[in-house]
Amino acid sequence: MLAAAATAQTLDPLAPKPPENQNGNALTNPGLSPEVEFLYELEVKFAADTAKGGGAAFSSWFAPDAVTLGNGKAPVVGYDAIAAAATWSPDAYQLTWTPEGARMGPAGDMGFTWGHYQGVSKDGQGSAAKTTGRYMTVWKKQPDGSWKVALDASNEGPAEDCCRVK
Repeated sequence: MLAAAATAQTLDPLAPKPPENQNGNALTNPGLSPEVEFLYELEVKFAADTAKGGGAAFSSWFAPDAVTLGNGKAPVVGYDAIAAAATWSPDAYQLTWTPEGARMGPAGDMGFTWGHYQGVSKDGQGSAAKTTGRYMTVWKKQPDGSWKVALDASNEGPAEDCCRVK
């Protein structure tokens, strides 16, 4: 999380800032381990690729048997179906996210990250349309030693003006 946290924060400047005591020092952040830092680095690379390459780059990170669970949508199962659904260009839709936490399984071949995401596109009138919410990515080590997304799940947050007292 040393460089990964700083890089992650630049990917989504609106995401909540990590607590000050999570500065990459094992004494002040006992949850930080090389395995957790590895998961953060994977997530940061995934987000950076997606920001540059859009849907094609996004789908390239998924395992052959992966699943996506989108807010209010049916599951999308398998790499081919995920790639067919992820057709946006980074000019039309900008998806950014920031990992806020991670855990590695005891065998070291599977782990997960979670955090905040933001999607920005244009509506029919050309105005910015923004969605925000939470996500979780499950990572799995592949037989060739690479790491791929096994599951990507997200849920949208409330509309920005939903909770204001009027």
